[in-house]
Amino acid sequence: MLVTKPISKTIRTLGDLEERFQLLPTQNSHFFPEWQESLPELTNIEIEAIDQIYQRYFRHRKHSSLAEGTVNHLLVAPLLTLAKLYDEPFFITTEPSVNLEIENQNEILRGRIDTLIIHQRLWVLVVESKDSLSFNIALPQAMTYMMANPNPSQFVYGMVTSGDEFLFIKMKTDANPEYDLSNVFYTLIPQRNQLREVLQILKQIRSIILQ
Repeated sequence: MLVTKPISKTIRTLGDLEERFQLLPTQNSHFFPEWQESLPELTNIEIEAIDQIYQRYFRHRKHSSLAEGTVNHLLVAPLLTLAKLYDEPFFITTEPSVNLEIENQNEILRGRIDTLIIHQRLWVLVVESKDSLSFNIALPQAMTYMMANPNPSQFVYGMVTSGDEFLFIKMKTDANPEYDLSNVFYTLIPQRNQLREVLQILKQIRSIILQ
């Protein structure tokens, strides 16, 4: 008999992902070059805009931790706008729930996705900045949602952020699923706006999806 379990209480570590989906870190060192190789140059207008986004976020963040919705308004939505991921041919959807059936364990994992899904290829998950632990838990949960990718023949990308930290994910979700992660980009480093690199990666992923 199938047993339904909540994703938030069932998938809390990368080990849980491996156990239930046989999802393993890739052994291919060239699996995820998109976050560090041949990144598109930013225009002067883009640099000016991303620096303004950074200053606005930093001004609010240095006074207090920020809730998920505030991080989204101050940082994530402006970033996606600047990367043109709200424009044609992309569409943003939010799925109210997802069910993943794990046949060999007679389980159905069910969860509500606080995630933006862009063109079924890029999944964006925002967590509150006040708790670094939530970021670590959010990563395997985001990857669980990405396993619901309706086109397993295509690579799927993810971005998890607390506002303070950004991490990119690339996954292959076919019969032999594997994944790789980018470095963590930290936005509160004084005198260095790492959001510039985050924007470059988003532009790179956009270009790949369009291909």
